[in-house]
Amino acid sequence: MPPSSSIEFIDTALSCTSRFALSYTDSKQKWFIRKHLLSLIQDYPTFTLSTNTFFHDDGTTVNLLCATGHLHVANHAPSIPLTIWIHENYPCMPPMVYVLSDSTSPIHQDHPFVHSSGATSSPYLQTWVFPKCHLTELVHNLVKIFSRDHPFVYSPAASFTHPSLVSKMEALDRLSGMLHYDTIVLLAQTEEEMEDLSNLQSEMVKRDDTITSMIMGLEHERMNLKHRAMNLMNQADVLVNWLRVNDAKALVTKLEGEMDGDDAFEAGDEDSKLLIEFLAADSAIEDSMYALDKAVEHGVVSFEAYLRQVRMLAREQFFLRSKLVKLRGPSILHWP
Repeated sequence: MPPSSSIEFIDTALSCTSRFALSYTDSKQKWFIRKHLLSLIQDYPTFTLSTNTFFHDDGTTVNLLCATGHLHVANHAPSIPLTIWIHENYPCMPPMVYVLSDSTSPIHQDHPFVHSSGATSSPYLQTWVFPKCHLTELVHNLVKIFSRDHPFVYSPAASFTHPSLVSKMEALDRLSGMLHYDTIVLLAQTEEEMEDLSNLQSEMVKRDDTITSMIMGLEHERMNLKHRAMNLMNQADVLVNWLRVNDAKALVTKLEGEMDGDDAFEAGDEDSKLLIEFLAADSAIEDSMYALDKAVEHGVVSFEAYLRQVRMLAREQFFLRSKLVKLRGPSILHWP
C-alpha cells in the first residue's frame, strides 16, 4: 500500500483548478494516472512525486506530474537518478524519461537508449501501446536494460542471462543495443572510407590537371608542326615554280654531261657552302618531324617514341639554327 501522503498529493494535484492546475483535462485520464502512479510508488518506493512546468521541443509549456527517484540496477553498479514526466495525453502517449547526470557521473558516449542530454528512448517507449504498457512495467523494463547497459561511465562486472530466460521485450532491448553499437562502428568505418576516397579524389583531380596540361602542350606542338609543314609545302611550290620558269629540264640535260647532281648548285665560298648544308639539314629535320607527327597520328609510332625522337631532332635543330645565326644573323631564321 503506498503512503497516504502520496495518495493525498496525487488527489490534490489532479483536483486543482487554480492557475497551477495540471494539463490533464479528462476525468477518466486522471483516474488512470492516479492508478498508475500509486502502483509505481508501491513497487518503487524510492520515487517521490511533484508537479512542475515541462517545456516541449516545439516551445509549448504544460504543467505535469513527475516522479523522481533512483533506480538500483545491479549490486556493483551506481544507482541511476531518474525523472519520469507524465505526458498530458497519458496513457495514450508514453511518459518522458530523463536520466539525471552530473560531472561525477557522466553519461557514456553513444549509449543506445540514453542521449547525452539524459533523454531516454527505449524500444518499450517507442512501441508504447495502452493498456498493454504502463508506468510500473516501464520502470521494470528500464531496470533490465540499464543492468545490461548502464548509462554512466564506470567499470561494470560481467553478467550473463541464459537465452531461454529472456523475454520478448528483453530480447528486443538487447537487439536494439547491439544494432546501435554495430551502427556506430559501421559509421566510423564509413567515415574513414569516405575520407580515403576524398583524398583519392583530390589526387585524381591533380593527375587530371597534369594530363590535361600535357595534352594541351602536345596539341600546341602539333599545331606548330602543322604550321611548319605548311611552310615546307609553300617553299616546295616556290621551288617548282622557279624550275618551271627557268626550264629545269633543259638545265638538267645540260648539266648531265658536265657535273654530278650534287654539284648542280655550287657554293661561291666556304660560308655559303656551310649555309647550304645547314639549311638542307634544317629542312630535313622539319621533314622528319612532320613524318613523325603523321606516324603518331596513325598509330604507327608509340607516343613515348614520338616524344623521344622529337626531343632529339629539336636538339639538333637548335644547334643548326645557332650556327645559321652565327653565319648570317637572326634574319636567316625567316628564310622562306
